[in-house]
Amino acid sequence: MRTDCVVPGVWFTPSGFTLLEVIIVLAILGLIVGLSVAAFVTLGASRDSESVRELSRARIEAIRTGRPVLIGSNRAPRTAHILFLPDGRAIGADTDPLTGAPSAR
Repeated sequence: MRTDCVVPGVWFTPSGFTLLEVIIVLAILGLIVGLSVAAFVTLGASRDSESVRELSRARIEAIRTGRPVLIGSNRAPRTAHILFLPDGRAIGADTDPLTGAPSAR
């Protein structure tokens, strides 16, 4: 489509975006952002796994009772045992050697 310009004898073709094109692009971007946020939210779910809850429960029990608590996991090929001391530290294969805190792997 060609239209006259204000200057006589000059022709130009109108360019730009229509409202419909802008709405469609915004809808597609909204879907992409929505799916990305949903994917990031599910990444945090692994922290709340049952093994982490079990380790946390054993540590709390050792602190509350004042006695060491030994917890073992027979699900792994090599059996991992962790000893929680009454002061909250942990000794075992899946613990941080510096702090004694359990590391969830």
